[in-house]
Amino acid sequence: MKPINPTIKKPHLFWNTLFICATLMFFGTNQSLAFQDENGIDFNEYRGEVVDADSNKALVFATLTVEGTNISTISNTEGNFSLKIPKNINSANVIVSFLGYKTISVPIASMKAEGNKLALTVSVTQLSEININAPKDAKALVKVTMAKRDDNYFNDPSLMTAFYRETIKKRRKNVSLAEAVVNIYKTPYTSTKDDAVELYKARKSTDYTKLDTVALKLQGGPYNTLYVDIMKYPEYIFSSETIDDYKFTFDRSTRINDKLIYVIRFNQLEHILEPLYKGELYIDVENNTLTNATFTLNIIDREKAAKLFVRRKPAKVNVWPTEVSYRVDYREKNGKWYYGYSNVYMEFKVDWEGKLFNSTYSMNAEMAITDWEMNATGETPKYKERIKRSIILSDEATGFSDPSFWGEYNIIEPEQSIESAIKKIQRQLRRTERNSD
Repeated sequence: MKPINPTIKKPHLFWNTLFICATLMFFGTNQSLAFQDENGIDFNEYRGEVVDADSNKALVFATLTVEGTNISTISNTEGNFSLKIPKNINSANVIVSFLGYKTISVPIASMKAEGNKLALTVSVTQLSEININAPKDAKALVKVTMAKRDDNYFNDPSLMTAFYRETIKKRRKNVSLAEAVVNIYKTPYTSTKDDAVELYKARKSTDYTKLDTVALKLQGGPYNTLYVDIMKYPEYIFSSETIDDYKFTFDRSTRINDKLIYVIRFNQLEHILEPLYKGELYIDVENNTLTNATFTLNIIDREKAAKLFVRRKPAKVNVWPTEVSYRVDYREKNGKWYYGYSNVYMEFKVDWEGKLFNSTYSMNAEMAITDWEMNATGETPKYKERIKRSIILSDEATGFSDPSFWGEYNIIEPEQSIESAIKKIQRQLRRTERNSD
């Protein structure tokens, strides 16, 4: 049974519960990653960036997939990527795609260990294309897309490997980082059963010197991002009861993987007072498939919004969200689509009574599917082996001390700011160790 009643017009919000407490978290050190996992399987790692061919601007969240496999990763917020490929796969290509750009195919044999620069060109949409058989009713198109979910998305159980990261910043300074590799037992889109998540590896780092006297913790861990899969969990945003509370309009058109995509804007109707969402849906009109979605919470009343997110806090602290945004990307294989990446970003004001200035904290959670296989038996982990929906990942992780921690697993390349923060903590710990000797 779902912990959220689908008829309640508060989709998703349970999973973004924020803890603010007076406890502090510990941290460890970070070392470079090895190139062989514990089973002795060798792999090659390729690093580089994905950019716009004309402007040289970084392309954020571009998808890189190894042709003929289910191995994939994405570029980070600076356009950088890291892709690990088993050495026995040496004659395939890396397929690079990004919304609104032409997809390219790069031979693995031509890639270097470092400094790969993959440039994509904008895919121009001809005006004639958007006038032929164009749908007239945006809301009707959305409803048809939701209704055709069972035909267009995976209808077999699958076992997915995913990389999950959550970061907390105070203004622009990183104060906490937690990462994990998880196994997702993805149920068919035709099924009403929830997906199950199993924690495989996790680590964290926290610089408590930047946290004042409070520590922010995000409850839900990978579930925060998993439930952004709105095609699997439509009741959290477009349930049969809430879809009529939105206005849908056509915006521009674009392309993804050389397919024409219509962009539909949506926002809650003016007379709806409960905080709902506004955003954009990217729909492949030929197949009525949702390929991407970005949306934000309408923070109409900050006190009402705060009650949706803040689970626990000190009595003399006022906390309210200033931004809550979501993103989900889907990928296609053999004519079927599946969940590939999602992101949740939240920004909060923390105001202590009696203090002249308040603090701004931001929390970002993202998860990318890096590999998957069909789960022929449909088996799922036992209840005690699953991640609880109340998990606080930063409490479960153990630190950054294992040099071969990730092994062959693909991860989202960290931002330079995250790398710098971890290196700084590492230097501090080394100085502490030397002083204690």
